[in-house]
Amino acid sequence: MTEPPTPQVSYAELTLQLTRLGLNAPDLGSAMQPVLDALVTHTAADGAGYFQWWESEQTFRIRAVSGRHPWHATSGLPATLPLIQALRAADSVSFYTDTLTHPAATGFPALGMHALIAAPVHDRQGHLIGALLAHAHIPHVWTDIECALTGSVTGLLALLAARLDAEEREREAHESALRTLGLFLEARDAETHGHTDRVTQLAVRLGRALNLDEPSLCALRWGAYLHDIGKITLPDDVLRWPGPFSPAQRERMRVHVEEGVSLAQQLTFLPQPALDVIAAHHERWDGSGYPLGQRGQNIPLPARIFAVCDVFDALTSNRPYKHAWSTDEALAFVQSASGTHFDPQVVQALVKVLGHHAA
Repeated sequence: MTEPPTPQVSYAELTLQLTRLGLNAPDLGSAMQPVLDALVTHTAADGAGYFQWWESEQTFRIRAVSGRHPWHATSGLPATLPLIQALRAADSVSFYTDTLTHPAATGFPALGMHALIAAPVHDRQGHLIGALLAHAHIPHVWTDIECALTGSVTGLLALLAARLDAEEREREAHESALRTLGLFLEARDAETHGHTDRVTQLAVRLGRALNLDEPSLCALRWGAYLHDIGKITLPDDVLRWPGPFSPAQRERMRVHVEEGVSLAQQLTFLPQPALDVIAAHHERWDGSGYPLGQRGQNIPLPARIFAVCDVFDALTSNRPYKHAWSTDEALAFVQSASGTHFDPQVVQALVKVLGHHAA
């Protein structure tokens, strides 16, 4: 049997630290990490993991891990696993001294887990939405101190997980709805099929290359889906006009930007950087764009990123009025417009992301 490490802080202090970390965490995985680390540090557990229910896969997918763990050997915990069935009915933490002797722990000895802590996380309706597991590689009698610590941190975890799980599911619903709207706009605009997804994916790749954090990448993605939402207000004889615009048609087309911002602002969950993409992706680095004639770094970075991606995808796609350009041809054009139409830093990042060196 192993003995847990001597705590370096009191459990009350530890719980307070974890609460502060959890309340400031931007997502479920990062909220779970300090809880898992605390279990590995302050108990005999060799490793710990948090698993979140994934409806589309009918499994509990790993979200965060700490210490030594065998989860690389599995894609998650299936809903039919005996332990999951036990956790569905449990309202508190379960402690297994020797997994070989507990039917609910079937399958865990084969993974090298011979002592186990299993904590359920339920939503408000009582559905199991998550499971925290901590394990030791040899049988172990969990002490009263370890049980008290586990009960304390898993109580905190349950509150955090239920809140963050709901927030993540809400974000996923928003994501799906925004992408669907983007695809509808693409179809009405007679864009090349796949434009919305291609330009969004490229924008996210470029955003990562420019070190945007995850919330900023999400906002960039949402703005990309809705970048031309204002075109929903355009009549077909403008939207699908095959030739050069008259001055009146050009002015009507430009108004779609302000109209798009006005429409998007009704979606109160959209963050400001997403609105920036809609509002400023037709601005130009030299100030010659529209609608406000913004210049240089006064143009929000998400809009500068998206503008390059939007033009690049348009150039490399077949349209009724032109054939698709090659990647090298499109990159050469984008580079020629660096410092006038586009942010030079963003252009350099695009060339690097695509792995080309057009002249």
